[in-house]
Amino acid sequence: MSIADIAKQAKKASIQLAAVKSGVKNTALAEIAKALKQNSSKIITANKKDLADAEKNKLAAPLLKRLKFDESKIADVAAGIESLIKLDDPVGATLSATELDKGLELYKVSCPIGVIGVIFESRPDALVQISTLCLKSGNAVLLKGGSEAQNTNKALADTIRAAGEQAGLPKGWLGLMETRSEVAEILKMDEYIDLLIPRGSNEFVRHIMDNTNIPVLGHADGICHVYVDGEANLGMAVKITVDSKCQYVAVCNAAETLLVHKGMAHQFLPKIKAALEQEGVEIRGCEKTASIIKVKQANEKDWSTEYLDYIISIKVVDGLDEAIEHINRYGSHHTDTIVTANKEKAKKFMELVDSANVFWNASTRFSDGYRYGLGAEVGISTTKIHSRGPVGLEGLVIYKWKLLGSGQAVADYSGKNAKKFIHKKLNH
Repeated sequence: MSIADIAKQAKKASIQLAAVKSGVKNTALAEIAKALKQNSSKIITANKKDLADAEKNKLAAPLLKRLKFDESKIADVAAGIESLIKLDDPVGATLSATELDKGLELYKVSCPIGVIGVIFESRPDALVQISTLCLKSGNAVLLKGGSEAQNTNKALADTIRAAGEQAGLPKGWLGLMETRSEVAEILKMDEYIDLLIPRGSNEFVRHIMDNTNIPVLGHADGICHVYVDGEANLGMAVKITVDSKCQYVAVCNAAETLLVHKGMAHQFLPKIKAALEQEGVEIRGCEKTASIIKVKQANEKDWSTEYLDYIISIKVVDGLDEAIEHINRYGSHHTDTIVTANKEKAKKFMELVDSANVFWNASTRFSDGYRYGLGAEVGISTTKIHSRGPVGLEGLVIYKWKLLGSGQAVADYSGKNAKKFIHKKLNH
């Protein structure tokens, strides 16, 4: 089947899927979780082939770690699906209700977006999260994973699609693209695809945006910052910095740059150097940093680099204003955190840093749909359209206006003897 046929089928399925009841969707999710466990040996065998090919092609160690999909990952994604089942259905919620006139009522009601195309990286668990979130929110989905996970993605997509259809979902609700050329094709399919979510480098996201008329929910680089203020607790600052950088280095919400207030630098830098080097992190520092601790010299490029590796750049700043200015200039508007005991400084930081996620005394690694209670995520949006930050169920629905009348015509409300609108808010 051509990618055009798959997209047409997904569009047809999306119309039916929009009206599928919550119970059917939840049953389908339960069947998918069950099928993933039952087909674990097939999925793991496919993943081992991908891993072997990736090692042969010398894929970087952090990316290899993301590619691995074993029994524990299957258990994790199944548990995620079970959590998703417990969440409220985002479709059909009345967001507002207005009585325009007696017998003329207007309702703003949530509804699915339609067909969502997601192009993502080497993590096979992303395929499970994305497809099940789309299902719960009533959307059909077209998926394209990295070529390094091709066998795993096919095994997962086949399992999920079949289990969903057997549970009553419309045929073709999930489609898988398997070649790079298919990505170029779908960029022209605005007739069938309602939203594209690319997950990759800034250049890749920009390429998608520049070559399609389909709306794009852009997730660019994750250049995240930890700012250690002059009033920070030293132990807390070390803990948050190490977690932000090292808990999982190959993800978009891992910290890449550490900013340190000059008044804290002599106390803090030797401690964080010891803690980071214990985790195997290479430190690149500005001139002031290098005058306090022995590190590799950072250059201008380091401030705008997403390492996704055991590397961090450190800059000593004069204060909060310089930290905010640096983050807004070099960051990717993803996730940034301040460590301080001063509430007013924290408030100013969170108001002025122009990022989707701004934290106070917490690791950047918390910016995640699952940790936010959104039921995992299809990605993190750094754009300023209908959804920002982790995109979970609420970010996968839009709304429509439903007007319930009793024979009214616009002519009744115009001219010399025009009727008046009430515009009375209704409880909903």
